[in-house]
Amino acid sequence: MIPRYTRPEMAGVWTEKNKFQTWLEVELAALEALAHFGKIPKEVPAAVKKKAAFDPERIREIEKAVQHDVIAFLTNLAEHVGPAGRFVHFGLTSSDILDTGLALQIREASRILIRELKKLIEILRSKAREHQMTLMAGRSHGVHAEPTTFGLKMALFYEEFKRGLERLARAQENLNFGKISGAVGTFANVDPEIEVYVCKKLGLNPAPISTQVLQRDRHAEYMTALAILGGSLEKLATEIRGLQKTETLEVEEYFGQGQKGSSAMPHKRNPITCERIAGLSRILRGNAVAALENIALWHERDITHSSVERIIFPDSTILLDYMIVTMQSVIENLIVHKKNMLANLNKSRGMIFSQALLLRLIEKGLTREEAYVLVQNAAKKVWENGKAAFAEVVLADRAIQAHMKPEEIKALFRFEYHLKNVPKIFKRLGISTQTK
Repeated sequence: MIPRYTRPEMAGVWTEKNKFQTWLEVELAALEALAHFGKIPKEVPAAVKKKAAFDPERIREIEKAVQHDVIAFLTNLAEHVGPAGRFVHFGLTSSDILDTGLALQIREASRILIRELKKLIEILRSKAREHQMTLMAGRSHGVHAEPTTFGLKMALFYEEFKRGLERLARAQENLNFGKISGAVGTFANVDPEIEVYVCKKLGLNPAPISTQVLQRDRHAEYMTALAILGGSLEKLATEIRGLQKTETLEVEEYFGQGQKGSSAMPHKRNPITCERIAGLSRILRGNAVAALENIALWHERDITHSSVERIIFPDSTILLDYMIVTMQSVIENLIVHKKNMLANLNKSRGMIFSQALLLRLIEKGLTREEAYVLVQNAAKKVWENGKAAFAEVVLADRAIQAHMKPEEIKALFRFEYHLKNVPKIFKRLGISTQTK
């Protein structure tokens, strides 16, 4: 079960009240611009602003009759404003308000997402630094490969989420646009200078060109950035889930006092939070596909995108906010079993040093193929024996001993060999390294 969403800040961005408030801000900015350029009487903006108000319940009531949300909003606004209200929406079309207002809401939502993403990045940086030299098995195809550190794993995600942050910021910037260009984008009834004034007033950029709507490649880019972040969160969640398997148990989600894992099996401690995050990422990807479908609209506008966006923008930003904050808690409280990491690393009985041996034999003059066969044959004996250590097998192998002295062989079986450049990687990432 997904816990009740308890983050009112993001939810508040998408309330009906806040949506209508952004519409009002756009309409008031347009009135101010019209008066500034002498298109309407100069006293109108102040007169309208003084009485401007709206009632969401009344708007819904009007909408039932007119079947048009912007008209319902304008009608209710006029009920409060009186005669001066005749200049409200002068020369504008609905999408001038809808798209410019949506840009304001997305900007507000993005600020929250960016703030929380920065917190997650900092938590990952801290965890990476803490476990910079915490040895564990690196795995490819799920099979032990060579030693790595848990700090490197965390550093990898630290860097990935930094890219996600940059991607989100760029996508938001490409949506930080408004349009006040009229019914088909020709400025027939409202001059371009009005658009520039309104957008500057609202902290937006005027769209270089628009039809009746802002073009939806902008919105698709933004939704794709959210989906990619969801994919990165799923990737991190999947890593934790894999490392929490009973036969591995290298990390573990925090299991609270009184928490229960299974209705049938009292012993269970399941990675339910990471599983939840992994599942929810699918919704973000689905919503991104819907946003991509919205790019192709008929001619200067249809409204196939409109109903979709009323769902995908609130849902995706609220959902991603929840996922990021939830992952902050997972990583901050993650239980790291260092002893299990080392024990698992040793289960391969030294075969993780095979490449070091391969390279040394090549340096001794063997061809790569000759060296590979010798090392692979030694590893095969370890696989088949079930007890022998790789170093023992290699030290007893006359074909290998013909090229290397015992002390040279023993010197290769050191974890330090694989850790020597870890500090350099951390320095490259800008993460301060351990001093111990």
